[in-house]
Amino acid sequence: MKEATLNKKIEQVQEIVSELNASKSAVVVNVIGLTVEQVSELRTNLYNAGCKLKVIKNNIIRRAVKDAGYEGLDEVLVGPNAIAFSTDTQVAAKVLNDFAKNNELVEIKAGIIDGQVFNGQEVKALAALPNKEGMIAMLLSVLQAPIRNIACVIKAIGEKEEQE
Repeated sequence: MKEATLNKKIEQVQEIVSELNASKSAVVVNVIGLTVEQVSELRTNLYNAGCKLKVIKNNIIRRAVKDAGYEGLDEVLVGPNAIAFSTDTQVAAKVLNDFAKNNELVEIKAGIIDGQVFNGQEVKALAALPNKEGMIAMLLSVLQAPIRNIACVIKAIGEKEEQE
């Protein structure tokens, strides 16, 4: 192999390693069979959500993943793959999952989220969860429920006493 080609591959691996380290999530997806318009739409959706989609050779991905310290992705890195990088743990998974609902050809294969490797089903399950703000709102609602119920009971007692 020529030295220039080898250096280019080393640079690509280093670029992906730095991208993995800078991202909170990286989702591996198969986009084979999509039209150019569909891939452009997916890229636009990801870009608007603050994510990047890169199509990278599997050997480069394997080396980068290994250099970054992750294991368990070798079996999914077969065939054409793209990786969506995000600085949010959930955004890339949500965008890809929503896009996959309308396009059966899109397959979420795996993901690295907050330093852990997840399979495709686990990534889809994560995408189905509400975001952090939604979870906080749900928690606050649950915490407020007992106080709200007490207030309703006290109000009802007061109204009943006024009627009597």
